[in-house]
Amino acid sequence: MRASHPTLQTVGRALADQRHDIITEWAGWLTERVTPASAIPQEKLERELRLLFDLLIESVGPMRRSVTEVWHHACEHYGRCGAARGLAAGEIVEEIQYLRELLIRRVGPVLTSLRQRQAMAIILRLSTILDKGIVVAVVGYTDALVATLLSKNGVPAPDGALDGDEIGRQLEQIEGELAAIVRHR
Repeated sequence: MRASHPTLQTVGRALADQRHDIITEWAGWLTERVTPASAIPQEKLERELRLLFDLLIESVGPMRRSVTEVWHHACEHYGRCGAARGLAAGEIVEEIQYLRELLIRRVGPVLTSLRQRQAMAIILRLSTILDKGIVVAVVGYTDALVATLLSKNGVPAPDGALDGDEIGRQLEQIEGELAAIVRHR
């Protein structure tokens, strides 16, 4: 596995180089789909996308095992925010699947320069990370819906949804978890 580290670092750098473009395109695609009355401010949504992408970059690097739990926290939060945005569970899946599509298009040229076996291993690693993220996001989404229903004996409570300030606090906490891991490289 040690032989793959330089390859993973190459892919990590390629992801980092494409970070701004991928997040901009992903956010633009999401903005076209989100209802104007979304409870989540656009800047918070973009901040969440940056966090997810930064975790994805770390997930293919030397700290990949260390960031797994943080990746799960972030994806669960993404699912809860999706519920607050009024999305269906399938839309949460679709949004993360779109990230997979962007990765294939943007990082694909780097992968084609690698040996076929290395490229396939990286594609499988990224797909596995994204698949686990999708599952956790759907769980977060479901938990948010159940909590909303149970908060008023089965009658949805208007104040049960996440507000912008709470989302910001939760994002800050997850960003802090990532920063603590990155700091100890």
